Formats: sequence, C-alpha cells, structure tokens
Amino acid sequence: MTDGPQREQHERIGTWPNPRLPGWRLAEGVQKPSLLYRFGRRLLQVGVSALWSTRVFNRGAEPTSGGVVYICNHQSFLDPVLMSFALRRPVNYMARDSLFRTPGFKQLITSLNAFPVRRGTADLAALKEAMRRLKAGGQVVVFAEGTRTLDGRIGPLLPGVAMLAQRAADWTIPVVIDGAYECWPRTQAVPSPGFISVQYAKAIPQEEARQHKPETFMTAVRETLIQTQHDLRRRTGRAVFTYD
Repeated sequence: MTDGPQREQHERIGTWPNPRLPGWRLAEGVQKPSLLYRFGRRLLQVGVSALWSTRVFNRGAEPTSGGVVYICNHQSFLDPVLMSFALRRPVNYMARDSLFRTPGFKQLITSLNAFPVRRGTADLAALKEAMRRLKAGGQVVVFAEGTRTLDGRIGPLLPGVAMLAQRAADWTIPVVIDGAYECWPRTQAVPSPGFISVQYAKAIPQEEARQHKPETFMTAVRETLIQTQHDLRRRTGRAVFTYD
C-alpha cells in the first residue's frame, strides 16, 4: 500500500483505463483482437503481475479510435509485454527480423501482431507496413532507440519514426518503462524480481506533430520521455538519472 502524499500523487496521475474503452467492445474502424491475442494478453498479464511488482500510470491516455503510434524507451526484453499489457486495444509490434527465422516462433509472434524490421538500417518496408496498420486504425509500438539501453538512460531516437507520427498516426503517445533495466539489464542472462513502472504521456494529435520538422519533433518526444522518466523515478523512490 502507498500512504500519504505519495498515494495522493498516484491517484492524481491516474492508473485506471480509458472509461470509453469497455473490455473488448471496440468502435468501428478500430483493429479488433484475435482470440489468440486475447488469450496471450491475459496470460501475460497474470505472469507479469505474479513475477514483478508492476504499476501503470495514465493508461487512460489510450485513444478510443484512430491509428496510434507509441514511442517507447527500451530497457529490456520485457518491454513489448510491459508497454501494452494494460491497454484495452490490441497493439502491433516492430520486432527484429532475426526472430522470424525460427519456425513455429515466427507463426506465434505473427499471430500476436508482430512484423519484422531490420535493425541498423532504414527499413522502408517495415515503415510502410507500420504506416499501413496505423492508417487501418491500429496501434503500433516503436522502440525508437533501436536497441536496449546500456545504463537505463534514454538514448537518441531514430528520426525515421517521425514519419509514422506525421504521416500515418492520428495520435502519438510517448511511453516510459522504468525498472525493467534493473530487473533485466542486457548484461544479465535471466531476469530478477523487482518493481517496474510504466507511464503514458499525453497523446499528441497528428496536426500538432506536423507543425515540426522531423528532427525537432523527435527531439521534443525524447525530452518528454526524459522528463517523464525523471518524474516516474522520483515518484517511485529511485535515484534520477543525469543527462548531458
């Protein structure tokens, strides 16, 4: 339990979902989850809650309709699950192409809305597929740093992500995961128990995203991520990272 001022701050920030998204009954023109996706989401919700103490803030920011790109920091292999397990609408993931080379696993992650992206390159095919899904009313998760963090800090963001926000998505939502690095840094073979928090920032409409040059927009998104991380770490009693 959280007591006193810290509890009041948690309640003010909000941990409840968007009340206009009841269960799986979604609006017309919005991507619907498959039965396998529903089952997998429930299984992961139970598993994550059992293994890690997890708190999600501002998930009420999830739009009821329209294409949404979530720009998220990347702390661990847990991030795809952590980013989306509290949302009501299904999400689509860019996943590194090497994961699609294993028979069986390829079919599994494809059925869970993942599609391949080549890391370290400007993968136009992956960007086009992401844009197609966004324009069809889907939600797409992008780990815009391109790789997992080395020290928990948020690195530079890939500028190509701005194309999704400015040309295809109705909404852009920056998302911060914190604590997953401490539980499963890239130097550690298996995860360890701990406290993980996720916070969604305010949704940015497409018309606002289009007012900026791509580089300026991504710089502003990174600043939002860093400030959100600062606030989240203070709220959860962790030391705040310093940035140059």
